[in-house]
Amino acid sequence: MAKPDVDEGRLKELFKEALVEVLEERRDLMRAFIEEALEDIALARAIEEGEGTPEVSRDEVFRIFEPTE
Repeated sequence: MAKPDVDEGRLKELFKEALVEVLEERRDLMRAFIEEALEDIALARAIEEGEGTPEVSRDEVFRIFEPTE
């Protein structure tokens, strides 16, 4: 199978153009991607912080989230 002759500079330019187009036209996808990344970072930090605290029961955790009257 013959390898096509590729101009790496042109390929790089086309890739940049495509990326810019996606960023401009699909901001919703980028926003969702960034939100997911931030949530993952926050969760990882919360887990790390929680590793140094005493353990509590599952019931205690859910009791915290119950609405108070």
